Amino acid sequence: MSSNTSPTLLSNPTPILRRRFPPRGQRTLFIPHRSLHSIRISRTQIQHDVVSSKPLPFKSSSASRTSGTTNNTNKNQSLDLSETTRKTNSSNNMGSEGCAASTKPRFLCLHGFRTSGLILKTQLGNKWPESVLWHFDLDFLDAPFPAIGKSEVEGIFDSPYYEWFQFNKEFTEYTNFDECLEFIEDYMVKNGPFDGLLGFSQGAILSAALPGLQEKGVALTKVPKIKFLIIIGGAKFRSPTVVENAYSTPIQIPSLHFLGEMDFLKQYGLELLENCVDPSVIHHPKGHTIPRLDEKGLETIMSFIETIQKKLGKKEEKQ
Repeated sequence: MSSNTSPTLLSNPTPILRRRFPPRGQRTLFIPHRSLHSIRISRTQIQHDVVSSKPLPFKSSSASRTSGTTNNTNKNQSLDLSETTRKTNSSNNMGSEGCAASTKPRFLCLHGFRTSGLILKTQLGNKWPESVLWHFDLDFLDAPFPAIGKSEVEGIFDSPYYEWFQFNKEFTEYTNFDECLEFIEDYMVKNGPFDGLLGFSQGAILSAALPGLQEKGVALTKVPKIKFLIIIGGAKFRSPTVVENAYSTPIQIPSLHFLGEMDFLKQYGLELLENCVDPSVIHHPKGHTIPRLDEKGLETIMSFIETIQKKLGKKEEKQ
């Protein structure tokens, strides 16, 4: 498929979208990246939505495209990337600087399509207050595959850019999907345990599907059960096989969902909500982006943090 063709989810566009925050009071992010150079991003540089409300970030490319869901022409590349990412792990975490062992809930963060862990870290750092981020130990992982097409954030954020897997126009067939699941599990085995997942766009769709896939024994079989989800601009997979494995039973764990009024994925985010037993929802007026928290949103996310703390506290008491 031409890289100039926007994919659609049914009749609408279907886009899919590891680093710890700087110490309190620091006003810039200075983070060594995998290419062994550093990127400095001022908080004042990003004053608006950094991801378009258009489906452009999710164009499919003819490169590395197959009709199945398990073929992988980049397997060796994926393994190499995994090894490189682990070497730079200390620069990809946020929330536990100066702590020998963080007691905060640990979340593995999955970025959006053709962006990176550093970009997601920067987006959260510029949009969410430290009073929220302080409660989490966040680990931002880069996806296993380099972007094989143009990134919508070019000119806003520096490369490199990555993608978790590739997909067809209808978002019903996926390439390198199994390899993606293996990559995430391998990282969690070596760097966990993790209490939850946070995802944006492609990372959100992936995060929301993983508890069900884990329950079915399809993915994450070597790691503890996922306990919490934070889904920003998410949706559901549409492949019948993945749907059967990921959503055949309701998502039982507490989940927090961000729904944008102008987000072209909103209706699919609502469909995902129907599959969740214990969802909390933050509505915002923006499009497909990580929003700032207004007073009501801040109240909702702090309530969700209290839920996490109570559940983890009860687990510790039992142990």
